[in-house]
This record gives sequence, C-alpha cells and structure tokens, in this order.
Amino acid sequence: MSALDAFGDFGQLAAARARTRVGLEHFGARLAGVDAGCVTLMGSWGRMEVTHGSDADWLLIGPGDVAGVEERLGSAAGTRAIFDAQVDVATLARIGAAEDDTLNQTRRLLLLIESVPVVGPERHRQALRTLLGAYLGHERRDRRPPRFLLNDVVRYWRTMAVEIEGKGDRKWALRHAKLRTSRTVLFAGGLLPLLECHHVGAEEVERLLLARYLEPPVDRLARAFAAYDAMDAGARTFAAYDAFLGLLDDPERRGRLEDLGRDEAATDPVFADARRLGREVQQGLLALLFEREPLRRLVRQYLIF
Repeated sequence: MSALDAFGDFGQLAAARARTRVGLEHFGARLAGVDAGCVTLMGSWGRMEVTHGSDADWLLIGPGDVAGVEERLGSAAGTRAIFDAQVDVATLARIGAAEDDTLNQTRRLLLLIESVPVVGPERHRQALRTLLGAYLGHERRDRRPPRFLLNDVVRYWRTMAVEIEGKGDRKWALRHAKLRTSRTVLFAGGLLPLLECHHVGAEEVERLLLARYLEPPVDRLARAFAAYDAMDAGARTFAAYDAFLGLLDDPERRGRLEDLGRDEAATDPVFADARRLGREVQQGLLALLFEREPLRRLVRQYLIF
C-alpha cells in the first residue's frame, strides 16, 4: 500500500507506476547475461511516473560492462553528457570539492533522490548509504535537519532552474511546464525528508532518509501532507499532478509543448493548462510548508537563512 492511497484514486499516477514496473522488468530481462552490477534509471523512471515519450536515462553504478549495458538499453539522445554512463560512487561523494562540478552534483542528487534500480537493488541501496554517509559525516544531531545535504538539495534545485532557462528556446514550453510540476515535486520530495529529521534522534537520521529516498517522491509528499494534517491541500496537489501526467501521456498535447517556444507559449491553450496545473501543485506545497507547524518554523530557520 502506498502513502498516496490515503488521498484518493489517481488514475494517471497509478497507470504510470504500472507502466514503470512493466518497463523495469523488461529492461532487467534485456540485461540478462550482461555484467551489469547495478544499473539505475533516473527521471520519470526514478519517480515511477513513466509516460509517453519518457527517456530511459540510466547510470551504471560501479564496476560492470558499460558497453554491454548501452547495447541492451540504448542511449537517449541529448542526455549522454549526464546519463548513459558508468560512474564511481566515491567520485560522486566528493561533495563540494574542486571536481564536484555540475555534472557530478547532478548525478549524485538524482541517484539519491530520483533513482530506481533495474538490476542490483542491494548495490543501489549501498550506494545511497555511501552518499548519505558522506553528507552526514559528523553532522548527526538530535532533532536537527542535516544542513549539508539540505543545502545541496537547494543548490541542485537552483542549478536546475538556471540551466533550464539557459537552454534557449528549443522545447522551452515543455521544460518550463516540467519545472513547475515534476521538477518541483522532485525538489519537495528531496527536501521534506530532511525537515522530517527534526522529529528523530541522531542515530535514526540515516535510516529515516534511506527509507524515504527509496520511495517515489510523490509518496514522500503524501507522508508529509498526512503527518502535518494537510489532507485537503494534499488531495488538490495530487489531483493537479495526476492531470499533468495525463497531459504528458497524451502524444498530441506533449508534442505541442515540445514545439512551443517562449513567445508562442503565452497564448497557447495547452501551455496555459500546464501552467495552471503547475500553479495548483505549487499552491498545495506552499500551504503545507507555510501554513502547518512545525514546518513553517523549520522552513524559516533552515531555508531562509
């Protein structure tokens, strides 16, 4: 049973999760016989939200036959600089060092808060433990959100927003729509478990974060809406997000967003609908973060200064 179930039935989310599970089984079968070790998928696959046109962005974590994995899974156009590659967890864990560039940070954060294993689930879990250990270090304190990881989640959100704006006019409407919805859900899903650490002792922080980050981001949001008695705001948020997934799963409407540039988007009805759904998602999350205690106090204390 998912934490989302308490908020009602969301057909698009349910269908996307079913589609993701079938796809993961398919990819796992394709990797049979390949020295794959641990292969994870990111993006909509990592969120368990596969829709029409979703790319299968993968990373091979640690040792393995990267050429064999690429032969079986392919390489998504335009994403190879970040995905479809072999990475070393020790390199990902060099947080804030000179070599911790945008590429390293992006891979690290997406592995931690938006990934699902195709093969090697225990290695995937261990990779997340290693990254959490690198962030937590000596920062394990009773009833305190870990600032090091919190700051990097915020840094990644700002980096993502800047990069989306800096990519120019091509697919601007689709990127903007995703920033308001799926990217916002990803950010909130990375942030809320950190604020939840306010409720636990130091020895429980790593276990709590590992459990949460192994869940889809929407489930993390559902837990928070329920825990802070914001069920109505949660239901509105998930209804809007469900409708947005339906829009993405419609080839005609998704194609329309892909074709729209910044100047055309202002008067386009499909973009207007996507923007409205993004506002509803944002309003629900703002109600949770700024109208419920102790979240409002924690946001002021840890996210403002």
